[in-house]
Amino acid sequence: MLTRSSSSAEDTLARQIPAVLRAKLGPHWEFTTTSDRIEIRHPHRDTPYRPPRRVPSWRELLDTLETSFASDGVARDTCLPLRWGRETELTISAVQALDPLLKGGKPHTYRSGFLAQPVVRFTGQRDASGLLKDGFLTSFVNISRVQRVNNLDEYGGTLDGWLSTLSQFGFHARHLRIYGMLQPWRRGQVEGITLRFAHLNLTLGDIVLLWHTDHPDRLAVDLGTGLERLAWARAQARWDELIYGRFAYAAPLATLDAVRTATLLLGSGIAPAARGAGGVTRRVVGTIAPDAVRLGVSAVVRDAHDYWSLFSPLSVPWPEVARAVETEMERQSGQPTPTEAGSAQHL
Repeated sequence: MLTRSSSSAEDTLARQIPAVLRAKLGPHWEFTTTSDRIEIRHPHRDTPYRPPRRVPSWRELLDTLETSFASDGVARDTCLPLRWGRETELTISAVQALDPLLKGGKPHTYRSGFLAQPVVRFTGQRDASGLLKDGFLTSFVNISRVQRVNNLDEYGGTLDGWLSTLSQFGFHARHLRIYGMLQPWRRGQVEGITLRFAHLNLTLGDIVLLWHTDHPDRLAVDLGTGLERLAWARAQARWDELIYGRFAYAAPLATLDAVRTATLLLGSGIAPAARGAGGVTRRVVGTIAPDAVRLGVSAVVRDAHDYWSLFSPLSVPWPEVARAVETEMERQSGQPTPTEAGSAQHL
């Protein structure tokens, strides 16, 4: 449960943040602050945005981010396992790398630095018919910088470095906005202050200053966004075509989203089961529309498998993933799978 914190130590941190960010970001930003809110915008924000003519590959985008973070002294760390099995069955955010520090009060973290972390969440915004809105997926790559910081200057430096990274990614400062509440929140033993950053009118992610309730001197930062969302804001392209490419119109988007997510789960070795992480896999496969994949799922699975493999090697090869999806679909529907029926073609 999220509540508001009001201790003197946290209030002191909140009061210091505007001055710290002014010093780090420099004079080329306009600050609007109240007792509990802050907004940072570029003075030339009304200039039009012109998307780059060329849409780079996912590999190129990832390399751009990794190179930019490295130039700021932030090395890329390995992904967290998708099967989490602690407070959540699956990894839902790279911030879970900070659990030992923030929840256990210990002086270490599981990971530190730049993470390109595949995650699975069921919290994406949906329309009135229950379909995911553009910009949201059940599975996506959480681009994050997670690490312990010694003081607020390092926190401010994290945001300043991120603005430089966004510039190299193709965004200009004049189209960016940072905003949020300065009043700390509390969830369990973790407290924090969240500021969000947006490109034009699209919120991309947030930067969160975090600490353990009993150890407010042990600060950490979690800067996070989604790779797919970044690419969408940069290209100003159709969401479905950006995410699914040549398969965008081959099946309902809900089915494509489910196959994409099932590929990540099964490729990570999380087989369908009655409960636990395997229960998530079974639930996801159950949302695939059988009529939409009568010729099988091999081609879509292979495409999704190649995508997820850019970020962390999958333990199960794509043919086995495709077979597992079709086998589970048969188990749930009681109908023969395309593989067993001898189909020669696949979606």
